[in-house]
Amino acid sequence: MSNIVKNYLKILEVISSLNIVLNTENRAGRRFKMSDLEVVSLSLTSEYMSIDSENSLFNQLQNGQITNLIERSQYNKRRKKLFYFTEEIRRHLYSKFTEFEDYFVVDSMPLEICKMARHTRIKICKDDFQTSPDKGFCASQNTWFYGYKLHGICTVSGVFQSIDITKASVHDVHLLKDLKYQMSDCVLLGDRGYLSSTLQLDLFETANIKLETPMRTNQIGYKKQPYIFRKSRKRIETLFSQLCDQFMIRRNYAKSFQGFKTRILAKITALTLVQFINKFIFERPINNIKTQII
Repeated sequence: MSNIVKNYLKILEVISSLNIVLNTENRAGRRFKMSDLEVVSLSLTSEYMSIDSENSLFNQLQNGQITNLIERSQYNKRRKKLFYFTEEIRRHLYSKFTEFEDYFVVDSMPLEICKMARHTRIKICKDDFQTSPDKGFCASQNTWFYGYKLHGICTVSGVFQSIDITKASVHDVHLLKDLKYQMSDCVLLGDRGYLSSTLQLDLFETANIKLETPMRTNQIGYKKQPYIFRKSRKRIETLFSQLCDQFMIRRNYAKSFQGFKTRILAKITALTLVQFINKFIFERPINNIKTQII
């Protein structure tokens, strides 16, 4: 239990050093027992330590180890409200890694809400049709699933540049249509799911983004993709595996989409934070995720 507090204080120290200004810090009204920075730090600590149940976290913190600890229900509400602040922290951490990066990898992974046998009767995340889950097909696992897709773009060194959550039925290609407004002058590596000559041309002409995907063997002028590209594409698959293993991203306790996306973002931000600590504090390989930060 003492490790939870030590990790919490370390993460709070690192995040505070970023000097990110939150607009809500100067709001009128009563003063909160825990600051917004402390709430986000506790959220990232629990995800880093693979404690993805708020009940379990607060059961381990009942001995007064954090003197200004708020109630669990209040923590849950404020954690959701601080979604954009958490995203700002993730973006700030990411910017420290990618000053000269011009090669990126794109891929997606399924986020299952429940098993297909139960999908007709569950009410999880169905409060709004626009954000409700639906049925999709995962080609890599050759199976249908019910839930969402996590789309990610990362550097070849393994740091997430951007993330997005869509319905399970949304095709991977649709993510790239707005990419020209977010990135430019780079090479983007993807699998055959992003194979589209029209999109490839559009990205290159509008933002000078070169989309590199392996060709199908029955295509005219087939050429095997260079080995270095095939090897680099596996970087994002390793990241997804780490999110599934240590951060348990496929385990869902949320009842609303707001809570669901808050949990997903907290896990990815915690991953990026550990990479930041590895590189800039301990000077060790950034992707040694299962390691101590204190």
